[in-house]
Amino acid sequence: MIESIELANTATYPLAPETLGALSKVNFIFGANGVGKTTIGRVIHNPAAFSSCKLNWFRGQPLQTLVYNRDFVTRNFNASARVKGIFTLGETEVNNELDIEDKKKVIDALGIEIRKLSDTLHGPDKVSGKIGELAELEAELVKACWKQKIAHDSAFSAAFEGVRGSKENFKDKVLAQQKSNTSDLVTLAGLKERAETIYGPQPTMENSAPLVAGDRLFELEGAEILPKKVLGKQDVDIAAMINRLGNSDWVKQGLSFYFVNDAHCPFCQQKVLANFEKSVEEYFDESFSNDTAEIAKLLSDYADQSLRLQNQLQVVAESGCKYLDKEKFAAARAAVDATLSANTLLLERKKAEPSQSVTLQSTRELVADARRLVEAANVEVSKHNALVSNFAHEKQKLTGQVWKHIVDVDLKDDLASYARKSAGIQRAIDSLALQIKTKTDEKTKAETELKALEKSATSILPTIAAINALLKSFGFHSFSLAPAEGAHYKLVRANGDDAQETLSEGEKSFVTFLYFYHLLKGSESESGISSDRVIVFDDPVSSLDADILFIVSSLIKAVFEEVRAGGQIKQVFVLTHNVYFHKEVTFNPDRRDKAMKEETFWVVRKTPEGSRLEAQQSNPIKTSYELLWAELRREPKNSFTIQNTLRRIVENYFKIFGGIDPKTICEKFDGRDRLICNSLFSWVNDGSHYAMDDLYVSLEPGAIDAYLVVFEQVFVRMGHEPHYKMMMGRE
Repeated sequence: MIESIELANTATYPLAPETLGALSKVNFIFGANGVGKTTIGRVIHNPAAFSSCKLNWFRGQPLQTLVYNRDFVTRNFNASARVKGIFTLGETEVNNELDIEDKKKVIDALGIEIRKLSDTLHGPDKVSGKIGELAELEAELVKACWKQKIAHDSAFSAAFEGVRGSKENFKDKVLAQQKSNTSDLVTLAGLKERAETIYGPQPTMENSAPLVAGDRLFELEGAEILPKKVLGKQDVDIAAMINRLGNSDWVKQGLSFYFVNDAHCPFCQQKVLANFEKSVEEYFDESFSNDTAEIAKLLSDYADQSLRLQNQLQVVAESGCKYLDKEKFAAARAAVDATLSANTLLLERKKAEPSQSVTLQSTRELVADARRLVEAANVEVSKHNALVSNFAHEKQKLTGQVWKHIVDVDLKDDLASYARKSAGIQRAIDSLALQIKTKTDEKTKAETELKALEKSATSILPTIAAINALLKSFGFHSFSLAPAEGAHYKLVRANGDDAQETLSEGEKSFVTFLYFYHLLKGSESESGISSDRVIVFDDPVSSLDADILFIVSSLIKAVFEEVRAGGQIKQVFVLTHNVYFHKEVTFNPDRRDKAMKEETFWVVRKTPEGSRLEAQQSNPIKTSYELLWAELRREPKNSFTIQNTLRRIVENYFKIFGGIDPKTICEKFDGRDRLICNSLFSWVNDGSHYAMDDLYVSLEPGAIDAYLVVFEQVFVRMGHEPHYKMMMGRE
């Protein structure tokens, strides 16, 4: 069944789609000529020819469509003298008909089973069922995965390249990594630390910091002269005094003043004895001179080595090595500088006072501390430079480790739950899919068998007999259908001559409709007579007179009953501009004010913007004619208005619409009934009034009954009793 039709940018319809929605089994569409009714039928017949329009089928399953419109008439009765035969079952094919009916039941039952299985798999709405359950489960996983993406995006955005903009793609990446990732599991802190470098701008090579060394300095700090007390010669006469006083350094320093003071003592200013000068000179002999010279050289060398070491430390400090612990290195450097300064003071003291024993503080450990800091920094520089030289590999490695952490730590519980639940749902999906395939294969096989049965049991001859019988019963005796070559029909006169070119428009319209009506029960090929169908009647009474109008209406209403009974015709559309036909074909005594549940009403209107489709809650065609019948059905009868009501009905129906002479009608009555009949038409014949005039004459109760009897007999004797019963609700 068609659930909705969208019409846009075709014929009289605007660019924005107009929609026939919430369609039911029986759908009535009313509109004037040229408003776009025929377009609706054409879209139903061949939606592929209307790219901007769309048919929405129930459960997406299209059915065969049969459309009666002027295109159908042209295809079948205007283009050729021969008409395709309609294959149907003959009356003698009872067994085959039962076999076909049984096979159709099997196909329908399989269709129901397939639909139930499909509902379980996909849901009636195509979004629930087991597929829907799996989708909901995946949606939960998508949410959990995306939560981790948001949590880690600032640190690991580079690892998420390619899936950062799609929740679904991110989830798929997680599932893929779960299966294939063999990276090492690294702590989150470790990942973030490496990511700062690897996921940042590609780094450049770093220079190592120069090492510091002070081996010569360490030797000088352990020189043997330092603890030695450098004294003069001991066998000189003044040695005892100097030793006793311990003023060897004082005497040595005083000599420099003595020699520049003209051999006078720099302290007492007295002339020194000649042997005293000799004794002093002998006391400070060559050994003393050598030792003091060694001390002086030690001081000089130590100053040079100190400066060299300090320069090394300065170069390291100014190297800009980002891996050097600058705070610790500055402290180590300061300790070295302080020790060097202290040792230099001691050496200067030793030089000034050679007789003093001096011990220097070793800088070995201090320099070693500084060296260790430099070596540690250089280790990191080496790592960094190794990373730079293999940056792409390191980035790939880190990315793998990031996903490993997300899969095995962050989403471990979510993935385990998803795997457990999805496995059960997937088993159900696979089972349902297999059952659907099996049932579909069975249905396809049954449909093939049905076609074979139909081919062996069908013929075009029963349709010829049925249509000819209807033609005769409705007074069409001048032509009939006859078989032609190649499973076709031809229209012939009673003498056998071709009647195709000599049919009136009314005759052609009626026989075309009868042909279409029988096609509803048959097929233009030897198979397919039992297929489910959607039927469209587009203005089937355009060229028919009143008698045929009611016949066509009755035949179409019989199709409605088959639809309601669940036959092979599943849905009907009736489109018309004819008010009288619309009233006849839509009449249903069971309908109240609103449309019944199995029907819809629509009006097509043409506006400056294009055709508009308007849904109606009830039958939109409310004529005074229908209201007159409603008044007639109402109890108790109004004695004041009843006569006028009866007159207006017969005027509308027989003269204005039917074109029947009132005399012809009244001649079918005798006596009192003829008088009553004449009174019904008296105003019509008078010429001074019209059937719509409101003239009221009160009748006695007995007279009312007499008028009602004659009124009914007017319809009976004129052959329109079905219309009377329909309007009185007696069907």
